[in-house]
Amino acid sequence: MKILICNDDGYQATGIEALYQALRGVADVEVIAPEYNNSAKSNALTLHSPLYLQQAANGFRYINGTPADCVHIALTGLLDNPPDLVVSGINNGANMGDDTIYSGTVGAAMEGYLFGIPAIAFSQVEKGWEHIEAAAETAKRLVQHMARFLPEKPGMAPPWLLNVNIPNLPLEQLKPMRLCRLGRRHSAERVITQQNPRGETMYWIGNAGAVKDDAEGTDFHATAHGHVSVTPLKIDLTDHEALGYWAQAFTAHGPDLGTGGA
Repeated sequence: MKILICNDDGYQATGIEALYQALRGVADVEVIAPEYNNSAKSNALTLHSPLYLQQAANGFRYINGTPADCVHIALTGLLDNPPDLVVSGINNGANMGDDTIYSGTVGAAMEGYLFGIPAIAFSQVEKGWEHIEAAAETAKRLVQHMARFLPEKPGMAPPWLLNVNIPNLPLEQLKPMRLCRLGRRHSAERVITQQNPRGETMYWIGNAGAVKDDAEGTDFHATAHGHVSVTPLKIDLTDHEALGYWAQAFTAHGPDLGTGGA
C-alpha cells in the first residue's frame, strides 16, 4: 500500500510527524505538506504565484502553498505512480460540522478524492496535541481496516472520502468508532477590529460559532462521549431534493433563458 500524507498545520507539525511514524510500518509513505500553517484554506489552489518544492532533513517534502496545492502537485507532477490512499492530518483541533467546509485538512484529502483516490482526513478534537500517540495509533488501525476497501489500482473503483475526529484521550479510554453525520454550528462570532500603529483598521475573523446541532448521531455528540467519529463525505453540492421545486419555479416564473433576448 502506498500512502501520500499531507496536512494543513505545516510539515513541522507534531500531528503529521506522529501520523508518519504510525503509518510507515504498514505502508510505503510519502509526505508532501505545506511549508507553513494553512488552516482554513479549504480547497484553495495557488494560481497567481509560483510554488517551490523543498526537502527537510527528515525526508519530508514541503511546498510554499496550500494543502490542496501539495496534493495536486504531488499527483500531477511529483509522484511516479499515484498512491493507493491520501491521508491528511493529524490536525491540531477538530474538523466537525460546518468546519469541514473551511478545513485545509479536509481540503487536502478532498483533492485526492477529486483525482479518484480514496482519502481520509484525521483531526484531534482539542488543540495542543495531548495524547497524539493514541490518535496516531487510532489512525493507523483505521487505515489498516480500510485497506481492504481500496481498489486494486487507483481509478478502478469509485473513491471514498472519510472525515475522522479523535478525542484527546489515552488509547484505552477511546470508545469504539461511530459512523456519524455532520453536526451544525451557529453563525460565526462577530469580527474583531483593531487599530494598527498608523491608525488603520485591521479586521480579524471571529471565532467559530457555538454548536447548534449536536444531537445523537452527529460527530459532535460522538466525540463528546469519547467515541471516534467517522463521517463519509461527498462533493456533489446539488440540492437534489429541491430540483423539482426549481424546475417548477423556472417554468412558471423564470426568465426567458437561452433566447438571446429574442
